[in-house]
Amino acid sequence: MIKIINEMKLAFDSKSSNEAFARSAVASFVIQLDPTISELSDIKTAVSEAVTNVVVHAYGDKIGSVYIRVQITENSSVIIQVKDKGIGIENIEQAMQPMFTTGGSERAGLGFAVMQSFMDKVKVVSKVGKGTSVTMEKYIMPKISAKKSV
Repeated sequence: MIKIINEMKLAFDSKSSNEAFARSAVASFVIQLDPTISELSDIKTAVSEAVTNVVVHAYGDKIGSVYIRVQITENSSVIIQVKDKGIGIENIEQAMQPMFTTGGSERAGLGFAVMQSFMDKVKVVSKVGKGTSVTMEKYIMPKISAKKSV
């Protein structure tokens, strides 16, 4: 079992105005691993997609809660879980196909594909009428410190 060395949790309303807050809060927490700008950008993009999915799909026209848990492990990986207690996903395999959307013609249906391309692992668990949990993991490459010569 991988040891968790730090963790944070957030809960906020499923309003699109909170997507930037979620992205920034997660990025601020992850900074302690000293990620590259590219690694941090990948994480922020994946979090944006996951939160946007909740805002657009989970609660219909109502406002519900978005729950985020971020864990930092002893092996320099970041585990991010974005959960809701919304309508759930009937067919996860279909929902994860690029271009599939239930959000209407203004949606591209690329949220899960984007998450998968920017993170090392993505797992989706959902129960109709109970909600959805998206767990993403990103390994942060440790920096090699320069040794001082004597």
